Amino acid sequence: MVALNIKTAKSAGFCFGVKRAVDLVCEQAQKGGNVYTYGPIIHNETVVSELAGKGVKVVNSPEELKDCPKGTIIIRSHGISREIYDRIVSYGHTVIDATCPYVKKIHNIVSDESSGGKHIIIVGNRSHPEVEGIEGWCKTRDDYTVIENVQDAESLDIPLNRK
Repeated sequence: MVALNIKTAKSAGFCFGVKRAVDLVCEQAQKGGNVYTYGPIIHNETVVSELAGKGVKVVNSPEELKDCPKGTIIIRSHGISREIYDRIVSYGHTVIDATCPYVKKIHNIVSDESSGGKHIIIVGNRSHPEVEGIEGWCKTRDDYTVIENVQDAESLDIPLNRK
């Protein structure tokens, strides 16, 4: 028989940004009223289902939210674009931004650097909510490129005089 050495991780479970987002939703659900999340709060169907059992509804578009009774909308941990954020605010719901602080920091950097004339390179999956959110904090569509794979990187063509 071979001896097996088992080590327990120092930490397990959600990162602090995800834990913060889930805690914010749970707090709002306990208060009652209409509670919505913009997109699933995290990538965990079990948690999203448990929150639904507490009355939390997932809304996947601003149009869908516009027709919902007034309540509290919680921005998912992945964040959203500036345009969607502004639209959500305009509907008169209470907005709680549960965007992970690290992701929010990226939004701020992208916004500042894009406004300063720099071209932003985002490495990730174009259809992932976090990448979509980051794209939405760039000044214009011409201010960023998303790289998903080696081919995208190899075909990157930014003028040499562009920061």
